[in-house]
Formats: sequence, C-alpha cells, structure tokens
Amino acid sequence: MHKLPLLEPARKALETCVFCPKLCRSACPVSNAAPRETLTPWGKMSMAYFVAQGDVAAAPSFAAPAWACTACGACQKACDHRNDVATTLLKARSGLLDLGIAPASASRAARRFPAHRAATASAVRELKTYAGVDPRSRTALLVGCSYVRAAPREARVAAVGLCDGPVALVEACCGLPLLYAGDERGFARQALALATETADRKTLLVADAGCAHALRVRYPAATATLSPTVELLVERAARDLGRLRPVGPWVSEERVRYHDPCLLGRGLGVYEAPRAVLTRALGRAPEEFHARREKAHCSGAGGLLPTTMPDTARAIARTRLGEHAEEGGGSVVTACASSLLAFRRGAKCETLDVVSFLARAVPPWRP
Repeated sequence: MHKLPLLEPARKALETCVFCPKLCRSACPVSNAAPRETLTPWGKMSMAYFVAQGDVAAAPSFAAPAWACTACGACQKACDHRNDVATTLLKARSGLLDLGIAPASASRAARRFPAHRAATASAVRELKTYAGVDPRSRTALLVGCSYVRAAPREARVAAVGLCDGPVALVEACCGLPLLYAGDERGFARQALALATETADRKTLLVADAGCAHALRVRYPAATATLSPTVELLVERAARDLGRLRPVGPWVSEERVRYHDPCLLGRGLGVYEAPRAVLTRALGRAPEEFHARREKAHCSGAGGLLPTTMPDTARAIARTRLGEHAEEGGGSVVTACASSLLAFRRGAKCETLDVVSFLARAVPPWRP
C-alpha cells in the first residue's frame, strides 16, 4: 500500500466529499457524459482519499479517476461546503504521477511538454514578424498555446489595437498542461520561467482564460510572483468600449450565442466583460445558453480531458452544441481558446471567439 502525504492539507475536503450524499453529482460534465459512479465528484474524491489513506492498492485503475476532471468548478458551486474538488484532484494527480501510476496519456503529456513549449515559442516568434510587435514595449502579450493554434494573429491584432501601440510577445507557455498532467514541480519551474521573461514589463495582457486563471490563481500557490499587472484582453476592451467599432455586416444577420468558459466565469468571476464587448461589436446583446453565467455548462476542453479521455471530451462538446441547436442555432462565440478548439472539432455551425470580434472592432494601429 502507498499513501499520498501531500494530500494531508486536503483531508477535510476529501472526508467531506467521501461521506457526502453526492448532491453535486449532476453538476459534473464528465460523469454526465460517461455515467459511472467512480467518475462523479464523489467517486473521484473517494478514490483519491482511499489511495491517500493507503486503503487500496496504488494501482492505475484507482489513479485514473483523478484525471476524469475538466477543473470546471461546477461541483464546487453545487457543494454546500464549497469543496474545491479540482484543486484537490490536481494535488492527487501530482502524487499519483510521482508513484508512476498516472494514466499513460498524462505521463506522455508531461514528457512531451518540452516539445510543446518549443512549438509554442516557435509559433510566437513567427508572429513577431508582423507589425505592432516591439520587444522593448512595456506591455507584453501572452497569446497562449491554444490561441497560437486557433487564432494567433487575431489575438495579436486585438492587443495592438487596444494598446494603441506595439506590444512585446511572450514566448513562454504558462505551464498549465504540466499542472493538469500532474507535474506540479514542472509547473512551478515553468511559472518561474514566465515570471523571469516578463520581469521588466509593466502590464501583461493575456488572451486566454486558461492562462489568466493559471497566472492569477495557480501561480501564487506555486510561489511564483509576477512583476507586471495581469490583465485579460477582454477586460481591457470592456473598460474602454468607446474605442470599439461595430463589426458591420459580419454576422450581423446571424444569431450569435455566447458560451461562458468555466475558467473565465466560475474561475475568475468575469461574466460582464465579454458580454459588453459583444454587445458593442454586434450592436445588440448576444443570445444566451439556458445554462449560463455561474451555472454554465462545461465545453469538455479543460483539465487535460481531451488527452486523457478524448471520447468523453468530444461527447461533452457535442452536448453543448446540441443545446445550442435546440435553442435556435446560429453562431457560437466563446472566450476561451480551448473551448473554441473543442467546438470547432464537432460543430455544424460557425464557432467564433471574442478575440475574433476584438480584432475587427478595434481601430487599426498605425506606426
């Protein structure tokens, strides 16, 4: 038998979950898509508790449920005790990876992070050849590895337009893939690398909600101190709506429904900014999902789930798109690159992002 001593600070949360009547079970997108008792928040926390206690063999079958979580925070909102299940499971992942019993896909993601980091940096360097980039700028932009794949130039254009001048581009990845894989020490090293790269900046603009959540919530826990002020692009835009222009005929006749990303909404409490930006750009308020704001449903894109449970992740995204179709269809717009990628993989409709609107709504910068 093995124990996970690092989970001792989470003992109260674990014990509360284990002896709970499972009031949050309907909140979990994973167990809703793959209805098994071990995949409910109760089941995942119970497995972590039993391994931590040494009550069961530390085997891959008992470890796997810790990775069946998107870190969406829906169960915490549904919990009377506000237990932070996601953070506890991230701690469990770290201990289980150290024991060598993490799912193969998670271990592989941790091993391959250097290649991921290099590919991200290379893609960012390509963006540096475009106008509006100046490595001497006191304002830096963290595009984010998911936006580098989904909408890199749009994120850069939006940042330059909102700053009314050039920005420096950050090559470092925020390290969130490492944290989700279970490599807590690797995540701390990557956080230090990003803090070092941005040490002489005044402002760090962040395009992606996942990156912003990592910097604002996860970095302090990893004892990583950032020098610049961290600000989301969409927050910057919402504070100066007068600078945004209507987007004209683009999607003007289309129904546009906004999806609240988990880490932006429940994670950071940012609900109004993207709605304000979209209302200004569209000339009307976007339509809404029935489940919205703090009760919004997850896209299935977070927590490394597309890597550890790809079929389940796709099923969750399809369910969200099915809800969109049932509620009238049109275009889906989100404010999270991971959700954007998840929706694009299975969508039969146009899928957009708030940065797409920003790139068209901000006045073009002229050097």
